[in-house]
Amino acid sequence: MLGELVPAGGGDPIPLRKSRLLIGRRDSCDITLAYANVSSKHCELEFLGGFWQVRDLGSSNGTKVNGKRVDTKFLQPGDELGVGKHYFKIAYQPNAEAPPPPKGDGEKARLRVGDPNVLPVEKGKLTLPSLMELAGLEHRPEPPPPKPKKAAPANPQEDEAMKWLQDDPAADDAD
Repeated sequence: MLGELVPAGGGDPIPLRKSRLLIGRRDSCDITLAYANVSSKHCELEFLGGFWQVRDLGSSNGTKVNGKRVDTKFLQPGDELGVGKHYFKIAYQPNAEAPPPPKGDGEKARLRVGDPNVLPVEKGKLTLPSLMELAGLEHRPEPPPPKPKKAAPANPQEDEAMKWLQDDPAADDAD
């Protein structure tokens, strides 16, 4: 046994018997938590270099370590792991030969090509956002120019008045 998850509210500890464990609501998961706030494939625990690492698998309600939402993080003995709204203390003996992983190293440790949670892949091709998109300054097309306003329909009385004003009196006298 590589350690155990001890439910924070009491209950039987969950043994960690394999070096990679899938946690989620599905029966096919290694650790099944049949609750509505746990995603079908919520997170993964992996024993790397003598330490447990948790990786969120795009869950709806998130994975937390000591109250902070994480994508990937190495766990120290006694850390609190939150899966949805269910909390566990992780108990294990780290490998004495392996030094504790540096802080912040967890996110770089599990990059896998084709993992939709890390690198976007569409139809077998890696697609990366532009620097503008990453900076939140993505190019937006300019709006079309405003359409010219149509002239209001003429008032018939005004039309008659304008014709009368524009009439040539000399032409009327010639008759």
